[in-house]
Amino acid sequence: MICNKCDYIHYINPKIIVGAVISYKKKILLCKRAIEPQKGFWTIPAGYLEENETTEEGALREIFEESGAKPKITALLAVYSLKHISQIQIIYKANVESDSLDPGEETEEARFFSWETIPWQDIAFPSVKWALNHFNEVRSKILFAPYSNP
Repeated sequence: MICNKCDYIHYINPKIIVGAVISYKKKILLCKRAIEPQKGFWTIPAGYLEENETTEEGALREIFEESGAKPKITALLAVYSLKHISQIQIIYKANVESDSLDPGEETEEARFFSWETIPWQDIAFPSVKWALNHFNEVRSKILFAPYSNP
């Protein structure tokens, strides 16, 4: 959309979502959503990238806000382009050295699950299932490490 008076262009761009599949001693961190959409369903900690932050910084911020965890990002896990909802999702692989969690206000509960106990029927979004399954496939493989600004 272009303003007829000043020629300002108003861009309508996709939203960027950042987050991670986080492991601790072969268990995976999931957060039960306390907000819509999909309130009461489980997801990986993720959310909207904010202005003036890298995708890694945004992922770490969202993870901390939703779970209280302070993980180390180890690799880029997946990028999903969801045209139907105009989102680009950038998901990292990360791990923590402690199972200490302190969920924020957007999270009812945060918990580590073994692969066998993941509540698949209560997963919030298809992309969460994709990321979890991809993580399981590459769990012990070396992936592309995220960019590190010196």
